[in-house]
Amino acid sequence: MTPGLTTSLSPGLSPAATVTLSGKVDPTTARAAKAKATGQDFEAMFLNSMFQQMFSGVGEGPFSGGHGATVWRSFLTDEYSKSFAKAGGIGIAAQVTSELLAHQEAR
Repeated sequence: MTPGLTTSLSPGLSPAATVTLSGKVDPTTARAAKAKATGQDFEAMFLNSMFQQMFSGVGEGPFSGGHGATVWRSFLTDEYSKSFAKAGGIGIAAQVTSELLAHQEAR
């Protein structure tokens, strides 16, 4: 095997992070993967807030489902926001990721 060969099949790291066969993590790729995950988390948080506002008037009236439906709706909006952000979102994650990487390079 070639000592400089890299693989992206390292347990515990993002799929984007590369690890050499000697077990060393490429710091540039690991930072980029962490910045991307942070950007997606931020976008999911923003989208969750938007979805909560969107569903705020839903469920009032005689067929509202009661308190249980309100609790489960929060789980629903959380999963919606995570899936939207993971699928590409609305562009916030890409902007946050690029700003994080630019800030890290400036340091």
